Amino acid sequence: MDATEKIKQLEEEIEKTKYNKATQHHIGKLKAKIAQLREQIETQKKSKGKGLGFGVKKQGHATVALVGLPSVGKSTLLNRLTNAESKVGAYEFTTLDVVPGMMTYEAVNIQLLDLPGLIIGAAGGKGRGREVLSMVRNADLVIIVLDYNRLPAGERIKEELEGVGVRLDCEPPDVSIKKRDRGGMNVTWTVKRHQLTDETVKAVLSTRSIHNADVVIREDISEDELVDAVMDNRIYIPSIVAVNKSDVGDRSKLPSDYIPISAEKNINLKRLRELVFQKLNFIRVYMKPQGEKPDLEEPMILKNGETIEDLCRKLHKDFYKKFRYAMIWGKSVKHEGQRVGFPHRLRDKDIVSIIKEL
Repeated sequence: MDATEKIKQLEEEIEKTKYNKATQHHIGKLKAKIAQLREQIETQKKSKGKGLGFGVKKQGHATVALVGLPSVGKSTLLNRLTNAESKVGAYEFTTLDVVPGMMTYEAVNIQLLDLPGLIIGAAGGKGRGREVLSMVRNADLVIIVLDYNRLPAGERIKEELEGVGVRLDCEPPDVSIKKRDRGGMNVTWTVKRHQLTDETVKAVLSTRSIHNADVVIREDISEDELVDAVMDNRIYIPSIVAVNKSDVGDRSKLPSDYIPISAEKNINLKRLRELVFQKLNFIRVYMKPQGEKPDLEEPMILKNGETIEDLCRKLHKDFYKKFRYAMIWGKSVKHEGQRVGFPHRLRDKDIVSIIKEL
């Protein structure tokens, strides 16, 4: 029996098992085994040179993957948002390769990738699905493009992404696992739990050959989240769901977190650009050489939450090694020209002057 058949058998067993506290640890163990088998399949395909993606080099400050079923308008959307020329046609599977384009927004260069249309079963390898989904794993943001007339496809696409370890719009479970040579399993909860038992935690970890460890769980998690915590191949990516061709339908029927657009008629694309920028969580920092005016044309692009130390490391090693202090003008300080050190967190549109040792 190969790994795919084993997965099917385990999934059938889960369906037949009634869920309760008595069976929770068994179901958790089965889910962990399924995750392990899927990881094994992926590893085997990579070793044979399959499923490695389309070889597109990442460029710009971030990469955004356009994902959707065939003929939902991804190519038209890419052409509208970027300088790309992705082939457009009124038939399915027009795009058979990955087509990149560059979108510049607020001085940030964002690479958009028009991926071949997914078909249901992509996570299992149908329609070059593994190759397409491997590109998604390397992206900084996913835009799921739906056709207004095929809205249920959104949940099916998310399920395909789940199948290859992609977790959208969530953070990794707050679980710490420190392996030991001996002593058994010590499970500590820092919050009140309602879902898992210690027996379930031990059963899931045993599938990864973890039998001696200090486990600290800092949130009330499910067995699926626990499985994610012990796997090595989970990717956490923000996403946007864009509903194309919404100019022909009733927008009020869309879920509140879906953005209605029309790529063909250029409707609501400005809002989509803004949302992409917000989701990528960038900030722009303008450099001011000592005694000179700030350069407001070419900002440094950082992630929200990054510090003066991060900025210095990105500028040049001399700025880090010879750093004395920085002066800031902007929202991150209480008064203009305030002196700060390495730990200071920057905010969008701060103006920074780095003072180095002579």
